[in-house]
Amino acid sequence: MSKRVLIIDDEENIRRVTRLTLEAAGYEVGEAADGERGLEAFGSGSSWDAVLLDQRMPGMDGLETLRQIKERQSNARVIMSTAYASIELAVDAMKLGATDFVRKPMTPEILRNAVAASLAKQTSVTLVPPAPPQRDSGEPLIQIITMNGFTILNSDAVRQEPNERRFLVKSPDGSEHEVLVQIDEEAVGYVERMTRRRLPAENSFWTTQAERLLSDYLWKEGKVPPMKRLVITDVGIDELPVAARWQST
Repeated sequence: MSKRVLIIDDEENIRRVTRLTLEAAGYEVGEAADGERGLEAFGSGSSWDAVLLDQRMPGMDGLETLRQIKERQSNARVIMSTAYASIELAVDAMKLGATDFVRKPMTPEILRNAVAASLAKQTSVTLVPPAPPQRDSGEPLIQIITMNGFTILNSDAVRQEPNERRFLVKSPDGSEHEVLVQIDEEAVGYVERMTRRRLPAENSFWTTQAERLLSDYLWKEGKVPPMKRLVITDVGIDELPVAARWQST
């Protein structure tokens, strides 16, 4: 029996393209043009295997729609989609119970991968990160997050060298990859010059930056980095106040 996916999105052309992509992959598909009609179509949730939910919609937005869907069926598989994402928004969606977060416009491959990965997850296990700690607490930003069907399985990055962080990433096909993120000394020096305090490469600030870089890459590219390696070469200007307050450990 075909799996059934409900699309909730206010853009008709996106619903049409998404429907055609999923139907070509063998899914049965339903549509709703906003959050309220999406909740009507969802009902108790018993007839749907997954929901693809837009974040920005007129009236009831995606997060509120997600919250009400989870109230009706706590184990509903809901994939959030948006063109305006941030890591913080993704964390909010995961806290409410979203199983994945995909970037618009998405390729057919990313869409199919995200739906397949969501359906493959056990409903008895909820991959929900805890409330994010304060950004200057010296702790990693998030613990588990899924983007475009890729999951960073943990944020307790292994550090073999002071300037390295190693993360375990699970692909939509179930394969696992160790990804190395290196911290360039130029980035460390830039932060020191701008904040007048030194945060060496082994500081936990860089663990958070490494996780953010990896999350951003999975979000924008929808694939594991080439050679399974990324390098932090700079720091965004909005991160400098965070660095200035960061613990020295």
